[in-house]
Amino acid sequence: MTAFLDTTILLYSISTAADEVSKRMRAIALTDRDDCVVSVQVLQEFYVQATRVSRTDPLPHELAAGLIKTWLRFRVQDNTVPILQGALEIKRAFGLSYWDSAIISAAREAGCSELFSEDLSHGQIVEGVRIVDPFR
Repeated sequence: MTAFLDTTILLYSISTAADEVSKRMRAIALTDRDDCVVSVQVLQEFYVQATRVSRTDPLPHELAAGLIKTWLRFRVQDNTVPILQGALEIKRAFGLSYWDSAIISAAREAGCSELFSEDLSHGQIVEGVRIVDPFR
């Protein structure tokens, strides 16, 4: 089964917060899998959030870029016009944010049956993609 990883999974994998140790360990386990898919959007969001100066523990550019290079071993779904169009339809039909809709659209386009995310409703099925909160 191919699983799509949302940005939050990648961010938890680098967390140094004491209250997020269990989430970090679960996120690391997910990023150790070989059957995952990410999108260009997810990698971009990771970089922006991981390096922002207002973060408690911002990563230096070199480290964030190195992690992204490591995650390029996953299948990476490009941003495409069909994903944009699918995101707009998902947003209209389900009332989600555009960015969440784009991630679901990318997961669907990549043929993923599951999307690991803390930000969406666990168990919800959107366009054939089941949302799984791995931290529940």
